[in-house]
Amino acid sequence: MQEQSYNFEELYNSHVSLVYNLALNYLQNKEEAEEITQDVFMQVYQSISGFKQQSSLKTWIYRITLNKCHDHVKAKQTKKRRAFISSLFHEDGGIKHDPGHFDHPGVLLENKERSELLFSAINKLPENQKTVFILSQIEQLSQKEMADSMEMSQKAIESLLQRAKGNLRNQLGQLYKNEGFK
Repeated sequence: MQEQSYNFEELYNSHVSLVYNLALNYLQNKEEAEEITQDVFMQVYQSISGFKQQSSLKTWIYRITLNKCHDHVKAKQTKKRRAFISSLFHEDGGIKHDPGHFDHPGVLLENKERSELLFSAINKLPENQKTVFILSQIEQLSQKEMADSMEMSQKAIESLLQRAKGNLRNQLGQLYKNEGFK
């Protein structure tokens, strides 16, 4: 297979919205999505010469974006755990970390409360279920594209998606019941 040359500016311009939107849907925070977008394109720039074309360029960039999002979430969780643990040793018992807030520009103000509940439920899914749900329902990727991006079989993707939907149905049913939504 012959090596292909890539114009980084064209690569960036044709994929930046894909990367940003995926990161935004995964993290629900504009600043974090912007940071991830920068990180992704730094890695793309540094690694493009090693791209082996075993998958499409879009799939490769999706995979990098998902990995960056996963790493970011794990780092955030570790930071929160450390902050909580360190707060146990203060005399006043105060917690040092901010639990975070929902910040997604595509959500209208009047739908914000329900959207917060939905994204809260999505964030409680196991990592693979969350990823497959976002790629399917928000990014609207095909099962083949999801399988390629996540390096899984299409059957595994189908199974994860069904479990994610079932878990969300259960979580949201309980939330709406407890919150009094109809």
